[in-house]
Amino acid sequence: MNDDILRQIEEHARCAASLTRDASTLARIADQLLEAFRRGRRLYVFGNGGSAADAQHIAAELVGRFKVDRRGLPAVALSTDTSSLTAISNDLGFERVFARQIEALVAPGDVVWALSVSGRSPNVLAALRSAGQRGAWRIGFTGRTGGRLAELCEACLRVDHESSDRVQEVHQLAYHIICDRIERAVSQDDS
Repeated sequence: MNDDILRQIEEHARCAASLTRDASTLARIADQLLEAFRRGRRLYVFGNGGSAADAQHIAAELVGRFKVDRRGLPAVALSTDTSSLTAISNDLGFERVFARQIEALVAPGDVVWALSVSGRSPNVLAALRSAGQRGAWRIGFTGRTGGRLAELCEACLRVDHESSDRVQEVHQLAYHIICDRIERAVSQDDS
């Protein structure tokens, strides 16, 4: 009677368990972000739809706090400024909505973090290309194939699934793991 529910829970558990294969990627991402923060650099994170919500979630965990009180970290979600989003989309086209912000804000040594389940979103790919030209270190979170996104990033987490709900559920677990590692290190730095 509840087979559909049980099937989804089991599928989620399998996807989450597959993240164990990516522990070194998560550690590399967390360590690179931590080093950037220690050097006074910033994180810019972005995506469309549910990935935009995840981008905001990541920025909030770093600027605010995840589990413990510590200093705020400079993280900006590029999907939150409606005036910039609408002006850039209207004047330059939606494909440039993140790239234009990166051109204005990102400096060498900053980190950009792109989220796209398909890895094919034109505006996300344009932003990654701009970030590379500006000397930023690029993180990607995507689904099974990685699309073009994977090849534009220095570090990329590819969740071994194609369904956006499962992919985004694992993305959330992964970025919480990264935020936890960063927060513990920053808390030790500050004590």
